[in-house]
Amino acid sequence: MFLYNRVNKKELRKKIAAEPFRRITLSFYRYIHISEPEKLRDELFAFWDSLKVCGRIYIAHEGINAQLSVPEHFLQDFMSHLYKNPLFKDIPIKQAVEDDGKSFFALKIKVKPKIVADGLKENSFDTSDTGKRLDALTFHNMVDEPENIVVDMRNNYESEVGHFKNAICPDVKTFRESLPKVLKQLEDKKDKNLMLYCTGGIRCEKASAYFKHHGFKNIYQLDGGIIQYAREMERLGMKSKFLGKNFVFDERMGERITPDVISKCYDCGTSSDRHVNCALDSCHSLIIQCEKCSGERKSFCSEKCFNEYNKSAEAC
Repeated sequence: MFLYNRVNKKELRKKIAAEPFRRITLSFYRYIHISEPEKLRDELFAFWDSLKVCGRIYIAHEGINAQLSVPEHFLQDFMSHLYKNPLFKDIPIKQAVEDDGKSFFALKIKVKPKIVADGLKENSFDTSDTGKRLDALTFHNMVDEPENIVVDMRNNYESEVGHFKNAICPDVKTFRESLPKVLKQLEDKKDKNLMLYCTGGIRCEKASAYFKHHGFKNIYQLDGGIIQYAREMERLGMKSKFLGKNFVFDERMGERITPDVISKCYDCGTSSDRHVNCALDSCHSLIIQCEKCSGERKSFCSEKCFNEYNKSAEAC
């Protein structure tokens, strides 16, 4: 058995599109010591592949970070197998807010140095000494209070299409950039209530321990992240204070939380929160581009990339 995908992406898309069953997009993470990550990877791949699970999963000695899609008719088998493992007993599972089942097209499980790249030295602080978890309703009620500082721990391309109103959104491209930047920005506010949020909670868990180590006294984190918050607001029939789209790292590239469009097309400046990757293989920059500009530019991020593509095509 091959523990990796050997079919090209185009064929995989066709295969998923032709499936006669529904898929459900799930995500979960847990910081927990995994003594043999390679062995766990092989075990999970063998069983999940038999269930036709697709997704992107990172395993490290510090834990697991998983985003995946599971055929609906295999969901119970998947959950039973997961919870039987003592490492994952009762692990919180989040289901996508807006899901067409086409989030992933292959199963990829990789062993990494860390489940979230943070750029920090090993054992530089106690990662288990985290902030207080807030359920969605408590976070919702606290988010507008003037003495609370709300910080988006995601990257700028995520927060630009959706965020909590008045949240601090660091202008960064990676999580490792955000930690020292937020620390410096809030250096004189260590006695304030610091409220952190991210997509599903994994970055906030590491960030809350980091800020606590650096002297912040009152740190809170949104339990379950934006995904759980959106689901809970819908269940309670309450108006979301998170505006716009929640960026997700799969083929969907975003799930609609509210109708608000808070970003603009990079080319024409009209309201748009449609992310696309530049069509030039050597670029693939992530940009916001409305359908009109995407059609005119054929999804290239710039005239330079468009011309480069044409030169390559002529050479062929």
